Amino acid sequence: MNSLNGSEPSECWADIGDLRVRYLDWGGQGKPAVLLHGLASSANWYDLVSPHLRNHCRIISPDQRGHGQTTQAPDGYDWGTLTQDVVGLMDLLDIPKAAVFGHSWGATVALNVAARAQDRVTALGLIDGGTSRVSGVKENWEDVKARSRPRNISGTREEFLDRLRNQLSFCWSDEVERIVQTMVYEDADGAMQDILRPENHIQVMHAMWDEPASEAYPNVLCPTVIIPAGPAPQSAASERALVKQERVSDAEQSIKNSRVRWIPETVHDIGYHKPEELAQVILEFLADNQAS
Repeated sequence: MNSLNGSEPSECWADIGDLRVRYLDWGGQGKPAVLLHGLASSANWYDLVSPHLRNHCRIISPDQRGHGQTTQAPDGYDWGTLTQDVVGLMDLLDIPKAAVFGHSWGATVALNVAARAQDRVTALGLIDGGTSRVSGVKENWEDVKARSRPRNISGTREEFLDRLRNQLSFCWSDEVERIVQTMVYEDADGAMQDILRPENHIQVMHAMWDEPASEAYPNVLCPTVIIPAGPAPQSAASERALVKQERVSDAEQSIKNSRVRWIPETVHDIGYHKPEELAQVILEFLADNQAS
């Protein structure tokens, strides 16, 4: 990946504190937008979305600490340090202000960047993430820890890919196959492993438990769009779907100047399934907030 004039981004590196950060620079016209991936993911999650954005804004997508090809930092998975990572990259690239979007866990990172560095964020997008348990109930850490083990990345590369081909059969492609392999590696025994190490994964989960997304809501002042993945019709009345609706509604009510744009009948990885629709929602939101 080395051509800003073609369809692919430039693969770039930045030294930010103790981190060696790999990021994708898609170039593009207009104001900058920083795109943050989810947990155990990589900057490449946006590879199918970014080409639809680059004619309207400059797109930067980093591998966050402990992910992709960025340094496997032993600590710093708290929201304050993750915010500093993003702001540090913006400083290095001479970007005084940017729109910041995040997917899944990355949405909560983006939320905290907007809350903690208010003067640096012009607009915020939460892509199927960044919402929080409602009613102020504090869960027990041991219960959270028990159900927050890393995903199962067992078996050989082909076994790993076969599972994903089945899970994502409705949107599988050579591009998706390439993207998902940027998030894992093959160990000395030929078994696939998440690049995000288990000891760092648990630090992320502890931060999410200790400081839930809702604590940042009152400090977000910029225009915000919440972009949840809508369930299939047969799942719309499920407990999981109803809880999600409640969390989305709570976030919308709690974040000033926010709106919700559901993308219907899709999956958590909207960027694989409906990248053009996701890009369109982002572009419409940014167009409505050009003065920001």
